Order: sequence, then C-alpha cells, then structure tokens
Amino acid sequence: MRLTKAVEQRSASRQSRAGHASVAALFLGGAVAMAVIGAQTSVAPLPHSSMPVALASVPSYDASAPANPEEVREILDAYCVVCHNQTLLTGGLALDILDVENPGPAAEQWEAVIRKLRTGTMPPGDVPRPAPEAYDLVAGWLETELDLVAASAPPNPGTTNPVHRLNRLEYNNAINDLLGLDVDVTSLLPGDETADGSFDNFADALSITTAHMERYMSVARQVTRLAVGLPPAAPGVETFEVPLHIIQDQRQDDELPFGSRGGIAARHIFPADGEYLIKIRLRRQYQDYLMGMGWPQEVDLRMDGALLERFTVGGGALDYRPAAASYAGSGEPGSFGAPEWEEYMQMTGDAHLELRLHVEAGPHVVGVTFPREQFEPEGLPQPQQRGRVLTNDQIYMDHASVHSVQIGGPYEITGLATDTPSRREIFSCTPEPGSTELECAREIVSRMARRAYRRPVGDVDVQVLLEFFEEGRAEGGSFDAGIQMALERLVVDPEFLFRIYRQPEGAGPGGVYELSDVELASRLSFFLWSSIPDEELLEVAEAGRLTDPDVYETQVRRMLADERARSALVKGFASQWLNLRLLPEKLADPDLYPDFDDSLIDAFRQETELFISEAIREDRSILDLLEADYTYANERLARFYGIPGVYGSRPRKVMLPNPEQRGGLLGHGGLMAITAYPDRTSPVLRGKWLLDNILGADPPPPPANVDTSLDQGMEALSMTIRDRLEQHRQDPLCASCHSVLDPLGFALENFDATGAWRDRDPTGSPVDNRGTWPSGVELDGIASLRDLLLEYDEQFVRTLTEKLMSYAIGRPLGYFDQPTVRSIVRGGEDDGYRWSSIILGITKSPTFLMRSAGEAI
Repeated sequence: MRLTKAVEQRSASRQSRAGHASVAALFLGGAVAMAVIGAQTSVAPLPHSSMPVALASVPSYDASAPANPEEVREILDAYCVVCHNQTLLTGGLALDILDVENPGPAAEQWEAVIRKLRTGTMPPGDVPRPAPEAYDLVAGWLETELDLVAASAPPNPGTTNPVHRLNRLEYNNAINDLLGLDVDVTSLLPGDETADGSFDNFADALSITTAHMERYMSVARQVTRLAVGLPPAAPGVETFEVPLHIIQDQRQDDELPFGSRGGIAARHIFPADGEYLIKIRLRRQYQDYLMGMGWPQEVDLRMDGALLERFTVGGGALDYRPAAASYAGSGEPGSFGAPEWEEYMQMTGDAHLELRLHVEAGPHVVGVTFPREQFEPEGLPQPQQRGRVLTNDQIYMDHASVHSVQIGGPYEITGLATDTPSRREIFSCTPEPGSTELECAREIVSRMARRAYRRPVGDVDVQVLLEFFEEGRAEGGSFDAGIQMALERLVVDPEFLFRIYRQPEGAGPGGVYELSDVELASRLSFFLWSSIPDEELLEVAEAGRLTDPDVYETQVRRMLADERARSALVKGFASQWLNLRLLPEKLADPDLYPDFDDSLIDAFRQETELFISEAIREDRSILDLLEADYTYANERLARFYGIPGVYGSRPRKVMLPNPEQRGGLLGHGGLMAITAYPDRTSPVLRGKWLLDNILGADPPPPPANVDTSLDQGMEALSMTIRDRLEQHRQDPLCASCHSVLDPLGFALENFDATGAWRDRDPTGSPVDNRGTWPSGVELDGIASLRDLLLEYDEQFVRTLTEKLMSYAIGRPLGYFDQPTVRSIVRGGEDDGYRWSSIILGITKSPTFLMRSAGEAI
C-alpha cells in the first residue's frame, strides 16, 4: 500500500506578516544591475538615502483576499522586470516572458523567484521595493500554482546512483551492529568525498578505488578476528594518546573516578585470555623532558574502575637530579640520554610506569589518572594555550600529565574468548560432539548474511560463504577459524559495502516505482541510524508489512526514539550541516587569546552535539534551535561563558543567565569560532555561514578576478574590519553580494575570534554591530538578528527540512523537490515544527519512498 498522498492545495492567500524579511540569497543585482541600467538608459540611480521603500504609484494589496494572476503580473512588472528582462538578463532571468498564469513549464525559474521573495532579498536594497503584503501575494500565488502542478503530475523522486557506497560512518556503525563490537575503524579507511561541500553520504560522490578495497580487506580481517575471538598471529601494541593541548586539570572521562584529574580512559577489546603489558607515558615538553617532576604526584592505573596499581612520580629523588638537567646540551653530563639521566628517569620519571598482568578476553576500560590535589598554586595563573610551545619552566612545578597509554599483548595466551558480546551475537549455535559442523556453520552464515545484505539470502549467497568457511576451517584447524574466514568474506562483499537498488520487472524507462519493503527498510535505517536495519525492522520488511502506513509510522517513531538515531543524526547530519567537523582545525593567535585550548574546543563540540541530541530526544520544536534559553556546559565552558556554579568536566544542562547573548545556536561559541580567522573576526565568513546553513541560500563565489584579501598592506592594519569591508564594497562586483553578507556578520561582531563575548573591539572602541538588511531593517546585534529569524520562522524550518531531506535521500535537492518540502513544512506547522513531524514528513514523501526507473540495476 502506498504511503504517498496528494499535495494539499495551499490557500491562495497567506496571513500578512508585519515585520521583517529574512535574508537567504541574492541574484546578481544591486549595484551591478543599477550600473547596467544607468549605462543603457542614461538614467542615474537615486542614492540609497533617497530611495523609497515602495512606489507610491502602485496600489497596496490585501494579502487576505484571493490572489489573481493580473495582480501578480502587475507587481512583477513594477518592481522586477526593470532588471530581469530579455535585454538585461540580470542573473540570467527574464521575467517579462514567463507566464504567470501557467508557471509549471518554467518551474525552475519560478522556484528561484519564490526563494528571493520569501527571504526578502529582491529587489535589492537600493531600488524601490513592494510592501510586505505584495511579497506574500506573489510568492503565495506561485507556490500554490506550482504545488498544484506537482500534485497533478507523476511523482518525480529524482535520480541517484543505484550503487550507493557506505561512507565511513555508515561502514563503522554497520560493522559494530553486525558483529556486536564497539570499535572505531573510521581512521583506517580513506576519507569520503563530498558534493559541493555538502554531505558525505551523497551517492554520486562516493566513488570506489583500489585504496578503498585494500583497506576494506585489511579492516575485515582485524574486526572479524576480534569478533570471533581468535588471537592475533603475533602480539600487538595499541597506543591511546591524549591530545597535546588538552589541559589535564579536571576529571577527563565518566569512566574515571570522581576526585581525579587528567589522564585517559582507554576502551580496548582484549582478543584472548592472557598476559598483557600496560605502559604509561607522561607528557614531555619540546626538548623531550618530562613535565611536572618537581614534586611527588600519584598516578593510578585502573581496569573497569578497579585500582590495579598506584605509582609515584617526581619529587622523591629531586635532590638526586643531575646538574643543569634542564639546560644541558646533547651528550653533556645530565643531558637526555646520559647514564645519570637515565638513572634519574628510572627513579622519578615514567620508565617504571608499567604493569604486566593477566586479563580475560573481552572489552575492558583501562583508566589512567591522577588523584586530584585540592589546592591552588601561588602567583598569576599561566594558561596553557593551544599552539604554545611547552617550555622549560613547565618541567618542575607544573602538574604532570599523561601523554599516552600503550596496551601490548597477548604475550602468553591462556585461553580463547568464549563469552563476549560479539560471540553471543555471532554464534547462534555450536557444533555438538559427533555432529557435522557444516549445518551449524550454515545457520550462522545464513543469519549473518541476511543482516549484512539487508535482505533474504538464497542458496547461492550461503554457498559462497560456506566455501570460505571450509577453507578457513582447514587452514585454522578450528570451527571458529572457519567462521572467521566466512565473516571476513561477508564484510567485503559488494552487497554489504553498497546499497544496491534493483529495478523491478516491468518498470518502463523514465517512469517511477516504489521501493520494495526491504529496500525501504535499508533506506530508513541508513537515514536514521547510519547503519543496517535491526532484526525487528528486517522482519517487518520481509513480511511485506513495512509499507502499511500504520506499521511504517510505528517503525519510524521506534527508530527515532532509539539512542542510535540521536547519535547518527548528530554525527552524520548536524556535524556537517553546521560545519562542526571544522572545530578540531580551529586555531587562535596565542598572543591574543592565551586561554584558548583543546579542552575548550572539546567543550564547544559537546555543547552543540548535546544541544541537538537532546532536542531530538525530547522531540522539541526545531525553532528551539534559535530561541532556547539553555545550553549544555561543563566547568571549562561555563567559565568561558561566565556561568557560575558549574563544576567538573561532564557537560550538563544549564539555564543561561544571559539568553539574549547565548540563546540558541547563534550563541554557541564553537560555531562563532569556526567562522572566524585565528587573529580576528570575519563578518563575511559568518554571513556566509548564516546564508548557507540557517537561511538556505548558497551565495555565489567571488568572481575570479576580484581580490578578496582584506589584510594586505600597512594601511589595512590600521583600519577596522568595517572600514576594510566598506573599502572592499567600492567595487560594484563585490557590493552586490556583500550588501547581504556583511549585515549578517556584523550582527555577530560581539563574539570575538574564539567565540567569547566582548563589548569592545581590539582598538578599545565599542563593538559596532550595526547592519542594514536589503529590506531596510536595521540590525544592532545578535538579539535583533534572532528576532528577525524568528519573525520569519518558516524559512528556517524550510532550510533545515531541505538539508535533512537531502541527507536522507543522498543527493542534492532540485527545484522539483520544493513542492514536497513545502508540504512537509506545512504538515509540521500544526505540530509546532517538532523534529518528529519533519522527519515523518520526509520519510512519508514520494521522494523518499520511490525511485526513477532506468537508473537501477
């Protein structure tokens, strides 16, 4: 039974909204268009200050009355055709020849017009503009007519590559869900390509290379041996490092005890019962000297929370320290590598921080930390900033910190893994004495192949895997070795690595068809979980019940309530939508921002991830992303924001004492930091980020022959950012876009290059956060910007819906998708634009449920 339904006819009128028009994109216009008009008509444009907001000669319109095509044409002729005509073709658009009464044949051009009208960016700010009622009248008419055309035509789900490779996140999640593991193999795989800087799950951008296949085969052997419990061919060493510029002055992980500071919690799967060697290495400065050795400190080594050993470092042999140990040259007495230095390090350094012990196979958490000393050092605190060189004055009286933990082994194997989450997931049977192993192997590989391939499996599928089982059984000498070989073959099969869509018989070229139940289950699970379907979803799909509307909605809601949905939508969707993946690359000038460090960057990441994750879990309104009066902060971030009473490294929900500054996504320090340069803010970067990600517009790149640098020359150094941009806008080619970009960015100027709030700029002058929208609305900071976005809330919801729908189907949206987007947004309005209403709208849309014939295999 189909889940699609006809697009409801939208009312020809919309309630007029008195207020401001938000900004999304800009056709080539503004100063450029006026210059062209003036050159061809010998009429000089009026200065901006003398331009009326609306022409007095054009009558006002009642947006509550039904629109008619004559009124629409009258408005377009009065305000738009002057630039967008056959003669000028500004922006490549000629509205004088497009049919208003029948917009369907020119749907692509009219959808572009709608976007400009809904965001109030056309006409540009220096030419006459219609009243807000006229914007609603024209856009409403066009939307209604285009939606009716789309509803009466066959659905157009668009085209994508029928062979859709799993990206790194999907592969990693699929491996863990299939084999019952908890490992991260993303770093072992080549990076994923992105299409136009968008999402890394777009089918057409995900190529396959020999490098991919080599890494897939290597990872397959590692993870299947780990899952089955086969010991490695030789002892191995895995190193877990603490990032260099993480300040280890607080509890670092939930797995570490309260009252501790620094260190690391290393989650490691021990492949077999046996003897392992754990080594702890402390942090060194740039000359390779240990830091914090001037006084005795304790280091705890724990496993699964239980204390294994408590070491002491530093202090105890201070009197023995070799002369001039800090400054001796290489090879001199007391230098690194000299015998007396090695003896000293053996006594007080980290050479003795190792423990050989017996560990049972399976997942364990190895914790290394310091008991926290409850005192404050004398003198002025010296922040350890990201990028600062670790110098000699930190060797003695600073705190010791953990650099890494090494886990080596197994060196003496005493037994194989028999009861681990992975083995419970894989071994649904064990061969009974005297019985044939082949039947049990068939049961195991059949069940595993069904989940890996996301469909029922046939005899041919199973027979291929059984041949590998027999080969592994013969080479490895055990039933487990045979299963491991079969699983290794399973996870390099194209049916696992790709989502393959097969065109049903009878589907004519150019037509559309509905996805089968199992194909729909796969698309749904990779959208919401970035992984393979679970047993319940697969059973429903195999029974042919998934396309029953009630069953389908139940499954979508169940999956959305699962923790996997929040994790996948945050790490897969939100991190790319908001550019959070750029946070680890963020740098700040250490002289200007000495307290900017990796601990703060990590707190930034956790804040935004938790903020969105909890919004999805609580099924809050999407508009809360803009207007929430709370956030998620640990002590480090709370101190940065000026929020009192927050202690410890674990982030928690806190009410904002200053929601007008920090409320919603616009107040998140991490998002402000990634849209700035290391030494200064950038209204252009922030304006572009808002256009791309909040308002749903992609501003065109600057012309190739335009110099975009603002920092060259001594004269520029003495100018403010506003003065530099004002000078830059003197070029008409630049002014057309910067008239939209710059006001957005200037409204956020109270945030410095690290996302900290400031009232004065680097020159000591009050921050100038003023800007003027193309509609003439004045902005004076983040509060006015937020009010503007909330006044036109539907545009933000539409932008997020477009982004999320594009992520869900794995391709960029086209003009033909806009009626579907509008239908989803309208459907979510009565429910307050909750996350579930938007996601359900996407998953029930023809675009999600169908494919175009002629593209599948």
